Amino acid sequence: MAKKDASIAPVMPSAMMIRLSPLAGVVMFIFLLSGLSFCLWAMFVSHKVDLLPDTVTWADVRDGEITHRIARELSAVPFAKRAADLERAASWLAIGDTGPRVRQGCANWLFLADEMKIHAQADMHAEARVAKVKAIQTWLASRDIRLLIAVVPDKSRIASEQLCSLERAPQLAERAVRWQAQLQAEGVAVLNLAPALQPLGSNAFLRTDTHWSEAGAQAAAQAIAAEVAELGVTATPSRRWQRTRQEAHVRPGDLVRLAGLDWLPASLQPAVESVAASTFSAAEEPGESMSEDDLFGDSQLPNVALIGTSFSRNSNFVPFLEQALAASLGNFAKDGGEFSGAAQDYFVSPAFTQTPPQLVIWEIPERDLQTPFEDWDSPDKADSGS
Repeated sequence: MAKKDASIAPVMPSAMMIRLSPLAGVVMFIFLLSGLSFCLWAMFVSHKVDLLPDTVTWADVRDGEITHRIARELSAVPFAKRAADLERAASWLAIGDTGPRVRQGCANWLFLADEMKIHAQADMHAEARVAKVKAIQTWLASRDIRLLIAVVPDKSRIASEQLCSLERAPQLAERAVRWQAQLQAEGVAVLNLAPALQPLGSNAFLRTDTHWSEAGAQAAAQAIAAEVAELGVTATPSRRWQRTRQEAHVRPGDLVRLAGLDWLPASLQPAVESVAASTFSAAEEPGESMSEDDLFGDSQLPNVALIGTSFSRNSNFVPFLEQALAASLGNFAKDGGEFSGAAQDYFVSPAFTQTPPQLVIWEIPERDLQTPFEDWDSPDKADSGS
């Protein structure tokens, strides 16, 4: 039996620690009791929390969906939300921690952790998306509708000079390029927006937000408009747009909100960002007049539709695209839509079924390419009888 090293003396708690330990225990007991009381109140009195779904399957148990649901439901309890806010504030102010969803790079630059996440069976999920896009393209082509995919690169890819100690895994280097090649091999028109944004570097994105800046949005819009012209599509109705730059104002970043720090005073949040936003107005052409058919018919309905995510709803991307196309377009993008949210809604909406476009531009963020894929009953399935 090995002898203990006599030179290593055991660390004894100080007298102060001994005196305060009962107080720490009481505080912890009160905290846990309060949390339990609020949870019981939410479950049995207010009925705001429903821990289990109506139907529980072994797949849900195995995949952790049940525990995830319990965590989501309990997070809605008022005490839990306030406790989480206090924990986030303490972690940020003490050690600069931005939480599990946000990573801090150089000089107050924030990045979404999802961009750098490695997903299990990533290639399988990416290939499933290729198959889905191909099926929808084939279905649209049967209706004489073209499809253009636009892949928005990760902020951490384009603004890589602002990562500092953050690192992107090597397997992410070719993620967008590889997916683009797979779509092209299937005959799908696809545009990777990375080459259009890379010359701008970090200026292509907002510092405390997941989205591109106006400079990035404009560069992406011009690249997409050039690709639309390559496809031989002329966007209508023709319209010219004038841009007016406004004075700079503070723009709250969504990454500050995701870090749980947006409720703090501005002086205690990550350094705020000021942005000079633009406004756009339609420019009247000399001698332009509108006929009765134009006024009451469909001639003024856009023949180009845009679906996608919040990228299409930020930094004036749509006005920049309309300016580059010299035409109006229909914007059916959806905040939080991820890969397919906007597509699921648009293809069954009256806007599509009653007035179908000639071209659909589908904007997809790179970070969504390899996330777990869940198929849905898209119209191409209904038509094939599957």
